[in-house]
Amino acid sequence: MHKLKLFILTAGLLSSSLMTFAQKTATIKGNVSTTSGKAAAYISVVLKGKSQGSTSDEHGRFTIQHVKPGTYILKASAVGINPTEKTVTVTAGETKIIDFVLAENDQALQEVNIAAIKNKYKISLPSATLRLNEPLLEAPQNIQIVSDQVIKDQQIISMSDGLVKNVSGAIRTQHWSDMYANIKMRGSQIQAFRNGFNVVNSFWGPLTEDVSFIDHVEFVKGPAGFMLGSGDPSGLYNVVTKKPTGLNKGEVSFITGSYGLYRTAIDFDRKLTEDGKLLFRLNAAAQNKKSHRDFEYNDRYSIAPVLSYQTGNTKITAEYVLQQAKTSQVGSAYVFGVKGYGTLPVNFSQSDPRIPATLINDQSFTLNVQHKFDEHWKLTAQGAYYKYNMTGNSAWPSKINPDGTLIRSIGLWDAASNMKLAQVFLNGNFNTGAVQHRILAGFDAGNKKYEADWNASVKLDTDANPFDSEHPVYGTNPAAYYAFDIRRLTPLSERAIDAGGLIGTKYHSFYLQEELGFFNNKLRVTLAGRYTDLSEYSWGTSPDNPNKASQFTPRFGLSYSIDKNTSVYAVYDKAFIPQSGVLRDGGKIKPLTGLNTEFGIKKDWFDSRFNTTLSFYRIVKQNELTPDPIDNPQNRYSIILGEKRVQGIEFDLRGEITKGLQLIANYAYTDGKVTKVNPSVESIKVGDVVPGYAKHTTNAWLTYTLQDGLLKGTGISSGFSWQAGRVPGSWSRTDNKPLPDYFRLDGGLFWGNDKIKITANVFNILNKYLYDGEINNFGSIAAYSWQTEPLRNYRVGIAYKF
Repeated sequence: MHKLKLFILTAGLLSSSLMTFAQKTATIKGNVSTTSGKAAAYISVVLKGKSQGSTSDEHGRFTIQHVKPGTYILKASAVGINPTEKTVTVTAGETKIIDFVLAENDQALQEVNIAAIKNKYKISLPSATLRLNEPLLEAPQNIQIVSDQVIKDQQIISMSDGLVKNVSGAIRTQHWSDMYANIKMRGSQIQAFRNGFNVVNSFWGPLTEDVSFIDHVEFVKGPAGFMLGSGDPSGLYNVVTKKPTGLNKGEVSFITGSYGLYRTAIDFDRKLTEDGKLLFRLNAAAQNKKSHRDFEYNDRYSIAPVLSYQTGNTKITAEYVLQQAKTSQVGSAYVFGVKGYGTLPVNFSQSDPRIPATLINDQSFTLNVQHKFDEHWKLTAQGAYYKYNMTGNSAWPSKINPDGTLIRSIGLWDAASNMKLAQVFLNGNFNTGAVQHRILAGFDAGNKKYEADWNASVKLDTDANPFDSEHPVYGTNPAAYYAFDIRRLTPLSERAIDAGGLIGTKYHSFYLQEELGFFNNKLRVTLAGRYTDLSEYSWGTSPDNPNKASQFTPRFGLSYSIDKNTSVYAVYDKAFIPQSGVLRDGGKIKPLTGLNTEFGIKKDWFDSRFNTTLSFYRIVKQNELTPDPIDNPQNRYSIILGEKRVQGIEFDLRGEITKGLQLIANYAYTDGKVTKVNPSVESIKVGDVVPGYAKHTTNAWLTYTLQDGLLKGTGISSGFSWQAGRVPGSWSRTDNKPLPDYFRLDGGLFWGNDKIKITANVFNILNKYLYDGEINNFGSIAAYSWQTEPLRNYRVGIAYKF
């Protein structure tokens, strides 16, 4: 019934709009430039009072098709730019050329809302939430952006769905199915951000964002802590959500595919007032999705309305996001065995069809206020409230026997998360003589609370009748599925105290950064500092007696433009972030500190059509928590490692190589080792390899679109992911045998015009048995655990713009 409703809804939205194709229309195209002669990118060009429009590309070009004959007012505008209007008359079948010259300076144009950027693989400006206020080419930082068009072409449907292959060195381990992204980069799990806020409140969260409300994703490599508050020195990813663009437009899409995938989404973008001061955007999606593994599913629903209002130099944006998930139990992706990795069928599951569904409700509200004092100074203030509730279960073996049989246990996992976050920052620029100044000053504060009840479990099997993976029998203990009903009558807040499942962090920090530009801004020197004060409690620590710490962290950066298309940079940064865990001796946990040294070279090629970044880095971390490898099958305990060092080389290429040919390619070499070990740690030695990464990763995605002829708009795409020197995701490995190399080949076909696009992709074309894994100790038994990926599978989608 759900599948039928999704299909009828999509078909109705499509068919109601297709009739417009029968009319004879005209085309309006042209160029937008500044008085200095430079192309003006990302400028909104619309027919005033109508729902038709376009956005200028990086070369300033725009095209508006299917315009009915008549006389119109053509308006060119952007956030922070004074609009320009021209009257235009078109006749049937005509192509009218209209050019605009904007009397605005380059700095003002750089502040154009990035939400208008579409139909490209290369993005040259960071979002405002990164606070940089400068082009990526000039920033002393390695930042890679996965655009909206890449997400659509690859038919990615959530943050955990293959998006990381577009960024060098980024991988997923401990997949947790489609619930949590858990992205690793430069040897550690990186922090998850949304619109500039750190939204991590436990190791497992947050719930992966559905792409229906994602505009693009920014991967900030290395020293990310300074710009966005507390962050891991390995980096972060920042999900930038869709905002109103000032264009009257929309899109409805439908995707179907292997394993019962049915998905529909709508994007509705409108001006609510003729003057464009009040804007609205709504994104929503509904999805039914099963899995290649037995008894696994993930049904998702999301809705994200956004309202913005601009009066004078002040803009206010209010955004609400609701995500609901009905999914199989946490941990359903894991399979355990004693004979080695990959020794059971790819679709095999040690879960159970009768385990009740896990229900997740994830909500957030964000209010953003921007005030522009003049062309040089802008103040931004934003606050957010995040609320997450989960009622569910997790399955994990309580015992594994030498012959590979096991006792499966189902555990209670109810959780709630609340986060209150606030940021205020000031961007400014001015000159003193020949020196240019870019100023960034601000304040961050947060109050995060997480509570969970996982203090009850029941066995699905017995010692007399253990679960045999080679001859599985399911549903042997029906009473287990209702074992937690009575416990749930007690409020979660009380149960979490009893279970030791409390995590909380309070922090506030102040920061100041100045970037000095010399020799007409060819040489840029960044001097910055942040003071952070925090308190945290976790895993049984009383909220009344939290761990407290404070620290000053400096930041130094250097960037030099060899020419207008090439820059080199160097950066030194110190990180300071809280950690959560339980030590066996009950000791207090110190915040993690990390030092990052990095330098690299960036270059735009062939009229800025594509970009390359080559970077070299070295990260040293101290006081980092890691799972205790001794008799710790459920990862309850942690240890303070001592010190580890990760260093490597990364290369990224993205953009348009020639007309119609788009390419993303990347390579990363990562080397992570333990350099110091605390005296109390016996199971890990100096020189041990850091778990959970690949020494070599290479990815590529190539798309070619025919530009002319009867098949104009038809294209082909292909890509691969290769990982070598993979290290299991745990310290406890008895044979030091690495995971086998990983290679996946994908490809697809598509056709599209200005209104319709049809996309079909095949994933894992070679039909290979692919997995990620680690080794867990169950007493004296070392058991292999792994999570498989689907064999050859497909997705087909259709999207219609209106």
